[in-house]
Amino acid sequence: METKIKIHLADDHQVLIDGILAVLKTNPNFEVVGFSLNGENLVERVAKNEAHVLVMDINMPEKDGIQVLREFNEKGFTCKVIILSSYDDPKLIKEVIKLGASGYLTKQCAGENIVDAITSVAQGNQYFSSTIKDKVFDIFTENNQRQALSIEDIISGITTRELEILGYICEEKSGKDISELLNISPNTVETHRKNLMKKLKVKSSVGLVLFATKHNLISIQ
Repeated sequence: METKIKIHLADDHQVLIDGILAVLKTNPNFEVVGFSLNGENLVERVAKNEAHVLVMDINMPEKDGIQVLREFNEKGFTCKVIILSSYDDPKLIKEVIKLGASGYLTKQCAGENIVDAITSVAQGNQYFSSTIKDKVFDIFTENNQRQALSIEDIISGITTRELEILGYICEEKSGKDISELLNISPNTVETHRKNLMKKLKVKSSVGLVLFATKHNLISIQ
């Protein structure tokens, strides 16, 4: 029997929680194990319920979403977090991603995206609603005025090995996993990753994934 994805919801608006509950209850793969109307003791409640995914607002009474994410990091909890917010400010998006959030949805599109978002982050991927994707891409590139490039321009300086490693990075493989799959050292994998970041002018592995997705890089392997 397939294990259900356990979900905890946190938002200070009961109406929103009820709406999300109505959507999630129609999916047999989901189990909502708890909900919270504020951030007080939220980390403890999520841990007690053994939730796999926390869907959380940023603005909450007692303790906001940023504080909750920091507490997750301090305590080493591995629950995936999806931010559900009315705000799409790039600085806020950047902060929550750096704090470990796996997804970000605006409340306006939550209904149509929440099922895909939860499924995706539970599988170890990242998920951003369509209105957020371009902002996230700009955040993790050095020049948010980057002009559109052709596939030929993009790959002209990228080796076949680098493309192969980029594909594994997009599959959420760790450096150790990639080294074993390709029979190379972890240090070599890291060198290739850094070279890719330099060539594509991005600042992190998140940027690599977003760049590859935006320009369909993986499909050309």
